[in-house]
Amino acid sequence: MIRDTIARVAQARNVAKFERYADRQREAETFIVQLLARTPALREPGRLAIHERQVWSQNGEDGVIEEIFSRIGVDARTFVEFGCGNGVENNTAYLLHQGWQGLWIDADSKLVARIRRSHEFLLSSGALRMVESSVTAANVERLFDGADVPDSVDLMSIDIDGNDYWVWEAIERWKPRVVVIEYNAMWPPNVSWVQSYEPDRMWAGGSHHGASLAALGSLADRKGYKLVHCDLAGVNAFFVRSDLIDDYFPGPHTVDRMWQPARYFLSVPPARRREVGRFEIVS
Repeated sequence: MIRDTIARVAQARNVAKFERYADRQREAETFIVQLLARTPALREPGRLAIHERQVWSQNGEDGVIEEIFSRIGVDARTFVEFGCGNGVENNTAYLLHQGWQGLWIDADSKLVARIRRSHEFLLSSGALRMVESSVTAANVERLFDGADVPDSVDLMSIDIDGNDYWVWEAIERWKPRVVVIEYNAMWPPNVSWVQSYEPDRMWAGGSHHGASLAALGSLADRKGYKLVHCDLAGVNAFFVRSDLIDDYFPGPHTVDRMWQPARYFLSVPPARRREVGRFEIVS
């Protein structure tokens, strides 16, 4: 009797949680449809906003990444992501499940231990490599070298909530074909701002973090990349190596044209999932 009651209460809570999640998802989707309808610039030929789609990513990154590579093609289907989180909500999990191979780096020992359990098959097969470490401007190339990251890795995703700018600046030997990096959308597109570098910096909450899109755009220009998209949530900037642009991404590739304001309310986590081997269980 007591067990039955507990089970019914738990089921009711799960249903209520799912309904709240579904409501948030519908609200976000409705807002995006309306935003695209009233913003013709986002629907111009070659723009990537209409391709945003969430599978395992936090926002629409999965769809944008897929579309970018459908245009420029893939090389070795390789990636590196630091700040990979729990392994079920990041920018490369979707690629991993499509047969890509790559490296995840994260400093959170609990998250790393969880990934080692949930992704055991992918780790043992060699499709995924996992490194537990903080990433700094001083050690990033050493970490890449130790994990045999190819010099021209297809995709690099940077999400370390603070020193992102400085770490990308420090990467000289590696020339990823595509770079996804978080920007601070609280700063307007005409302001170049970068948080001061501290090797052990961690995000303390609030809006004082990372770098503005203008600062990242200038860094990208110096490193030989063009800005092709910012997601509608105002979280990620997408850069493609200049030699790969061709006519796939009509310009101008300016910060003013690509910048999106902070719409963090659009960030709806993927449905709760856990992975067993190559199979996912949605709950």
